[in-house]
Amino acid sequence: MSFYMHDVPGRLRIKTPFIKGNENLAKHVERFLEQINGIRSITTNPLTGSIIMTYDEKKLTSQMLLDTLKTRGIFNPDKALTNDQYIRSNASKAGQIVYKAVVGAFVEKAFEGSALSLLTVLL
Repeated sequence: MSFYMHDVPGRLRIKTPFIKGNENLAKHVERFLEQINGIRSITTNPLTGSIIMTYDEKKLTSQMLLDTLKTRGIFNPDKALTNDQYIRSNASKAGQIVYKAVVGAFVEKAFEGSALSLLTVLL
C-alpha cells in the first residue's frame, strides 16, 4: 500500500499502511489525534488505512498535522501521492488495460479462422 493525501482547507485525508489491518492501532491514533487542540473530528478506517481529520483552520494547518504524523511515524508525506497524481496514475493503468483489450480483439479478429488461430488456442 502506498501513502496518499488529499487536502482541502479544514479537512485532511490520508492513507497510510501504518494503521491498515490493525484496528487497535487505528483507535490509538484516533485517540492521539483527538487530543490536538483544533481538531474537530477524526475518522479512521483500518480496512483501507484511511484517516480523515477535520480541523479549525484558525488553530491548525494541514502542514502542522502532517508534521505531527510524520514525527510519530504514522505517515510519510515524502512518499505520498496527491489526489491529482493518484488519478493520473489510475487513468494511465486503465488506459493500458483498454489498449491491450482493443489490440487483443483486433488480433483475434485478424487471425480468426486461420491455422495461426488454431495454434494460439492450443498454446
